Amino acid sequence: MPARDGRSGRDDERARAYIEGRDAASRPRRAHPSPRTQAAEPEAVAATPKVPREQRLYGLNACLAAFARRPEALRKVYLTEARIPALKAVLAWCVKQRIGYRIVEAADLDKLTASRHHEGVCFDLLPPTPLSLHALLERQPRAPAPSLLLWLDGVGNPHNLGALLRSAAHFGVGGVIVSAQAGLDVSGAAARVAEGAAEVVPLVQADSSEALAALHEHGYTLAATVPRDGTPLYATTLPPRLVLVFGAEGEGMSGPMIDAARLRLTIPGSGLIESLNVAASVAVLLGEYWRSVKMRECPA
Repeated sequence: MPARDGRSGRDDERARAYIEGRDAASRPRRAHPSPRTQAAEPEAVAATPKVPREQRLYGLNACLAAFARRPEALRKVYLTEARIPALKAVLAWCVKQRIGYRIVEAADLDKLTASRHHEGVCFDLLPPTPLSLHALLERQPRAPAPSLLLWLDGVGNPHNLGALLRSAAHFGVGGVIVSAQAGLDVSGAAARVAEGAAEVVPLVQADSSEALAALHEHGYTLAATVPRDGTPLYATTLPPRLVLVFGAEGEGMSGPMIDAARLRLTIPGSGLIESLNVAASVAVLLGEYWRSVKMRECPA
């Protein structure tokens, strides 16, 4: 597929014809021979210079969600030929905005994303503007209205982060707070697993002591989730304004965070294993909050 850099006028017309549906049988031509016929091509694609501040996303739903919410951030598109129909609107935008796009082989995307789970598409975008804790709290319903936030204390696995973001979006969580010192951010792997949720659930980095004070001021109760010796989840009345705190698997959450929490919650189970995966724990807690608080607010 011809990239915008170096594409001829004839190539532009062929691309537009396909995108606009005027020539369904045609396909935009490749800018270079396939890696099967030119051994240097994968290296050429993989070596494409990357602007330092760009964000690289992959996975169909993650990329489509990013494009839907911030198309102006798009800087480059790589896709396999099989993904052209699903990305028709994106390619039309690229033609209109003179943004580079290129059809590549799956092996090229393996290298570009350092993953075999790219689902045939990769976007380079400008990253979203970071959201401050103050801005996040201003977005939430005013007290005493129900509001639910998450706080991650030491969680770093991108697949767990992506999975819990997906659950957070499903259950209407207002945002996720992490320590500024931890430097946790949404990677390409996390965004793929989140299936678009990373675009709708903001992740905020904040100083822990300042965050605790601000949350208290806005009427939130902190609840630490612990594998044992906490109040059983289903025997607890959850506060409507709640921050659920989750620690890393293995290490758990830090002592200061447990001490700062007014509630300590444990998910009851068979006892055959010590605890649930953190992403599974998040889903269970969020489901119970929805049942016990949100369903009271909106029974329908």
